[in-house]
Amino acid sequence: MSIHEQTAAAILAQGALAADGVFLGLALAYVAVRSIIKFTDASSALRKVKDSPSVRVSDLRSVLSPSDGSDTPSEEGKLVIVRGFVEAKSAVDGNWKHLRPNVLVSHESGDRGVIIRRTQTVPFILVESGKWPQNDYLIVNMDGSRHPLPLVTVFHQLQPITPSPYTFLQALFGHDYPVGLLDEEKILPLGKDISAVGICSLRDGVAEIKSCNDLPYFLSDMTKDQMVVDIALRTKILFWSGIVFGALSIGILGFAAVRNWNRWKARRQQRQAQQQNNLAREDADPEIAAEGTEEIPDGELCVICLTRRRRSAFIPCGHLVCCQRCALSVERDLAPKCPVCRQSIRTSVRIYDS
Repeated sequence: MSIHEQTAAAILAQGALAADGVFLGLALAYVAVRSIIKFTDASSALRKVKDSPSVRVSDLRSVLSPSDGSDTPSEEGKLVIVRGFVEAKSAVDGNWKHLRPNVLVSHESGDRGVIIRRTQTVPFILVESGKWPQNDYLIVNMDGSRHPLPLVTVFHQLQPITPSPYTFLQALFGHDYPVGLLDEEKILPLGKDISAVGICSLRDGVAEIKSCNDLPYFLSDMTKDQMVVDIALRTKILFWSGIVFGALSIGILGFAAVRNWNRWKARRQQRQAQQQNNLAREDADPEIAAEGTEEIPDGELCVICLTRRRRSAFIPCGHLVCCQRCALSVERDLAPKCPVCRQSIRTSVRIYDS
């Protein structure tokens, strides 16, 4: 690590351990809560994937048929998992205007696909292999989907760069470690065998599938069994992460609370001992004992009792407005403040005449 990275790490460590680790405990508590929330979402997704039927494209109509036995398929959506091969929708349009396939071509490799770099997309469907013409197909509706796509890398080139002093901070706050500039091209090629997980329904007699925001997948290379295993593993990791981070946060925050409570008690006991010592010195001081009998000008009277001479100055404001007994009584308050400026005080100092 460079000097800049070591300095940044030291500053972050000091900030995390400030206030006896309170900030670190709060950060761990936030991570624990987020893990538990994600755990509940993953558990719900796992149940949905387990309960969803896994079918082929040709079996969709039987799955979407109503349970009352009627011949008319229902247009209500149903969560299903469909396995099929990617094909451009223009291949089944049956229109003379679409004799030329509506597909995308990679500029670097020349491969044909329906999605390039996720930014360029043409309508596509899922079909069964070996059947032509394709009478049964599934239209994939990508509207509103933000799920990861099973893209294939057809071109990549890495240009190394020299890391800067801020490389460590960039990697620490979630950015990829900038070891180089990567020029790559990813596509969803024709003929790729994938699974579609989502809400399937009939639109004008044609099956169509949309993404489900409650699920972590929409289009994936995995089969249903692989999805169940993957989500189950993710669920276990999130559950134990929430437990571990929650226990750590409780321990750190509890330690900080006990430590600060003990510090407050120690300061209070120290202040009480100091006040008792001051009272003992005051009782033994003949000048203070004689103050009750001597004549004191009005400008030198204590602003609280109005009977004794001003003898104690408050720290840090420095106001000399109280006798020693009243100053000690002010210090005994839970939040002692100067009676003149109302500034918080730490202690008082006995002032002697020269």
